[in-house]
Amino acid sequence: MNNIKPKKFLGQHFLTDPHIAKAIADTVDACPHIPILEVGPGTGVLTQYLLQKGRSFKAIELDRESVPYLHTHFPQLQEGLIEGDFLQMNLAETFAGSSFVLTGNYPYNISSQIFFKMLENRHIIPCCTGMIQKEVAERIAAHPGTKAYGVLSVFVQAWYDVEYLFTVSEHVFNPPPKVKSAVIRLTRNQRTTLGCDEALFRRIVKTVFTMRRKMMRTPMKQILPKDSPLLSDEIFNKRPEQLSVEEFIELTNQVEKANKGE
Repeated sequence: MNNIKPKKFLGQHFLTDPHIAKAIADTVDACPHIPILEVGPGTGVLTQYLLQKGRSFKAIELDRESVPYLHTHFPQLQEGLIEGDFLQMNLAETFAGSSFVLTGNYPYNISSQIFFKMLENRHIIPCCTGMIQKEVAERIAAHPGTKAYGVLSVFVQAWYDVEYLFTVSEHVFNPPPKVKSAVIRLTRNQRTTLGCDEALFRRIVKTVFTMRRKMMRTPMKQILPKDSPLLSDEIFNKRPEQLSVEEFIELTNQVEKANKGE
């Protein structure tokens, strides 16, 4: 019998519905054959179905109480169970440099950080699936022109195609979270380079969304000289949420040229 208590400081909400667990596990089938890394297996409700995929499999768990439980109930994990912090992992070493699918019932308190780490390792993560807060899932999947569209939307969609798969009730968790959850799948798009200065791209996106309700001209004065002719461009009459990824890329190139005096 499972007597492990979810820990609030780890953002744990243990999934209790095996049907939903299997549905989440099946999301990795979109990227067949390659290894799987599960983040935060907890008591293994998702792990049991991922192991059935017959692939190279590893799981990383920070909760010291869950680790011996998993070893006892899933002896087939053996060296595949890593005790540690996903955010501190060197993902390039996880499968000896090979690509893998990232999945899990992600700890709610670090879900955004997980996706930023995924982006840093996008060259070895062609597919990422899993369950997160519904609000975060909606932000990742949001289209330009919507209130949910923001920094996370732009950064993720620059490199991944996003699918919002299904919503999960709060009543299938122990303890029930105060919000609904959602399952998403991210698949690497064909983009190999942004075609612009990536550091400047990130700076622009972060800067303008700090004032998302204002026209672009106001926050961009932090990046462009106040007398820059570029600030008269029509794009600065828009609000940040109105720009697509491609428009942010084009804007980055224009800003770089303007700052060089070209």
